[in-house]
Order: sequence, then C-alpha cells, then structure tokens
Amino acid sequence: MTFCFQAIDDDANQTTQLLAGMLDWPQGTMASVVSAGDGALTITREIDGGLEDISVSLPAVISADLRLNEPRYATLPNIMKAKKKKIAKMDPASLGVDITPRLKILNVVDPPVRQAGDKVPDVSTLMEKLKEKGHL
Repeated sequence: MTFCFQAIDDDANQTTQLLAGMLDWPQGTMASVVSAGDGALTITREIDGGLEDISVSLPAVISADLRLNEPRYATLPNIMKAKKKKIAKMDPASLGVDITPRLKILNVVDPPVRQAGDKVPDVSTLMEKLKEKGHL
C-alpha cells in the first residue's frame, strides 16, 4: 500500500504508521526511490543526515516523498479539451453500489447554553470567585 507523505492540513505523516501498526506490516516512510526484488522492497528515504536505504519485506505500507514521482502538468490544450468533454451521469445501482444509509440518527440535542461570564477588577477577586465555585 502506498500513501502520500503530506496531508492537506499538516505534515504529521500518521496514516502510514497507524495502518502499518494495525496490519502488523513493515513500513517505509518518506520514500524517494523504491525498487523491488526477492519479496522485499529497497527504499531510499531522505533523512537529516542525507539519504538512508532500508529494506522491508512484503506486504508493506509505504509513504511517498515528493521526489518519488515526476508530476505531470496539465497543458492548456488538454485543459480546453477537458472543459468540452461531457461527463456521463451514472446511477449507483448500475455500478453495483449500495447507498442505503447504514447509520440511524436516534436523537439530536443542542448543547446547553453557556452562562454569561463575570468581569472582575483584579486577580484577588478572581481567586475568591474561583474558590467560591470550587474550581480551586
């Protein structure tokens, strides 16, 4: 299984490690070069000190670094062709996909309305109020 390294919101790189742990499979993270041979993969990955080569047995979970693949950029003529192309509408049933809801909403409750806060003139008054309410 191959995953991207970078998510849309952060660089946590968690999916690969979590899935590899759940499946109990070896993992190769941040792969910039992958080569296969004899039921194993050799993965080159970038680390702080340069490049590191590791070997993992198959099956394995791999996350890809941006250097793993050369991106293909859309050209203007192809963009124009794509705009003119018709998109066929398909029925989920014709694809053999069951879209029956599997969850049932039993109850929806609004959270309790928050009470207005109190302004205090100084720290000592704040401490007294917190002690009165049992927060300290």
